Amino acid sequence: MRKKNTERKKTPRFAFTRLFVVCFLFIVFLLILLGSATNSRFGIFHQLTLETLGPLQKFFTKVSLTTSGLADKYVSLWKLQEENKQLRLELDTYHELLDEYREAYARNRYLEAELEFKKRETFPALMARVVGRDPSFWFQTLIVDRGKNDGVVRGMVARNSRGVVGQVLQVSNNYSKILLANAPSSAIDAIVQKNRVRGILKGAGEKGYVLQYVLKNADVSEGDKIVTAGIGGVFPSGITLGTVTRVHAQRRGMFLEIEVQPAVDFSRMESLFINLAEEQLVIDKMNRASSFQGQ
Repeated sequence: MRKKNTERKKTPRFAFTRLFVVCFLFIVFLLILLGSATNSRFGIFHQLTLETLGPLQKFFTKVSLTTSGLADKYVSLWKLQEENKQLRLELDTYHELLDEYREAYARNRYLEAELEFKKRETFPALMARVVGRDPSFWFQTLIVDRGKNDGVVRGMVARNSRGVVGQVLQVSNNYSKILLANAPSSAIDAIVQKNRVRGILKGAGEKGYVLQYVLKNADVSEGDKIVTAGIGGVFPSGITLGTVTRVHAQRRGMFLEIEVQPAVDFSRMESLFINLAEEQLVIDKMNRASSFQGQ
């Protein structure tokens, strides 16, 4: 009941307000008609019309401009976001292509150096691609895609353009296992190139090599080149092994402690060459060993 009474009380007021608005709009409309119909100079009706409609037009003009500006900004921002998204996609694509080109360029440089080495050397070299590796400390080995079917036998020397890589340890029909020269189980007869001082180059894993059994009075210093001695019939003489990086003479003992940096980067090995010219030497050595054991 109270709500109905309240609605009844409000109804006359609402009707009066509506009537006032209608009358006001009618008067404004009438003033516009009178102003447009009169060709004389500005009179009271013209002035009243301008004073009444001016603020309203100014308000609506500002609202219109503001709304139009906001709409333009929104459209511009939306287009900018789309352009940024497209540019990011293009940038990612270009980065991928750049990485591919860099890799292709680096690989091409690497293969060119290896092929130049093959042309320069006189021994029959069989190129093999590294397909796997054994990271164990004592038996650091590589698996290559060449085997008995390609003429590879156990004991052959593996090399690349920088120097000695290792020696063939095991052979199957299509694959071979290469014992790396820096493996702790590897030992190579070596000499200091400048003065022919001889020693045994032992593998030290990631630390490289250690040249052993060099007397303290020997002239060995940092920067000296170490090459194969060619003794024992396994490695030909004069193949690069590494560079001396540290020479230390202990108070006790008669030998120097010599550390050698390998010439070959074993961690980035992709391909190598197997010296096929050593096949007969390896076979003769194996025959001599078997005959010695038979006696």
